[in-house]
Order: sequence, then C-alpha cells, then structure tokens
Amino acid sequence: MAAFALPAPLRRLAVLLLPLWLAACGVNTIPTLEEEVNAAWAQVQNQYQRRADLVPNLVETVKGFAAQERQVLTEVTEARARATAIQLTPEIVNDPEAFRRFQEAQAQLSGALGRLLAVSEAYPELRSNQNFLNLQSQLEGTENRIAVARRDYIQAVQRFNTEIRTFPGRLWNWMHGAEPKQNFQADAAAQQAPQVKF
Repeated sequence: MAAFALPAPLRRLAVLLLPLWLAACGVNTIPTLEEEVNAAWAQVQNQYQRRADLVPNLVETVKGFAAQERQVLTEVTEARARATAIQLTPEIVNDPEAFRRFQEAQAQLSGALGRLLAVSEAYPELRSNQNFLNLQSQLEGTENRIAVARRDYIQAVQRFNTEIRTFPGRLWNWMHGAEPKQNFQADAAAQQAPQVKF
C-alpha cells in the first residue's frame, strides 16, 4: 500500500486541483441548469400575475359600456379567480397533475379574455375609449410576454432534461438525483385554428 502513496507535495497539489477539476468537469452544470428552470418558471408566474392584475381593470372598463354582456364578464372574473387560486410553487414543475391543472386554469382565462375582446368589437364606443384601448394594449402585450416566458421556460427545461439524460450529466445526476422537469403542452383546443367570421 505504501508503494502507491503520493509524495506529500503531490498530495497537496492534488487536494488543491481537485476542486478546480470538479468545477471544470460539469458537476455544477445540473444545479446551474436547474436554477435556470426555476428562474424561467418564476418569470412565467410573473407574467401570469401581471395578466391577473390587469383583468379587473379591463372588466371594470367594459362593464361601463357593455352592461348587457354580464355573462362574458362573469366568465372572465371566474376564470381569473380559478387561475389565481392555484398555489404556484417551484415544486409544481415536478408534479404532472398540478402542472396540468395550472395549464387548464390559464387556458380557461385565455379563452374568457378572447370572448371579452370579441364583445368589444360589438361596441364601437368601447373600442374608441382610451382607457379600454390602453388596457387592451397592455393585455395584448402581456399575452406576448407570457408566450416569450413560456418559450424561455421550455428551452430551460430542454437544456436541463438533456443534461441529466446525456453523458457526463447522467453520471453527475446519479449523484445529484434531479428529476426531469415538466414542460408546457398545448391545450387541446389550441390545435384548432380559430374561425374568423365577418
């Protein structure tokens, strides 16, 4: 056994170089990518919260002009309540059922908002109202931000899941024990092209 022992200066050098070697070999890649996924998910949540905050203002503006369209306004309010009632935690990306419920609630809110914007087409004075135009623009911008945040999340999940399934990430994941992350899936209704009728 003593014949294979390293001399003291080489042992000290090995102890000093081991952390550098481990840092360079990818052992930190999985935690880094996992944090990217968590940050991207937080941005998705941020954009959904922004939309949820804008909805009451939009509803109140439309109420003043389209009192007879209470059903649509009620649907929007209820869909917003369902979407914001889901407790969003970082663990949701690891729970397929909770992730599915979250996506369904957001899809219902998107559908209700679409019907609300269609109501606005029936009321020319509503379309010309500056407050409504501003809120509509904010809402459209928010929907675009949600799409970008989802895209970024999908890319972060792809990088993370690829790393833990390929070599040498698979080896490091054996020690780290990370699970693949859940990704967004399009709602079944999104597979159908919307019909535009004039």
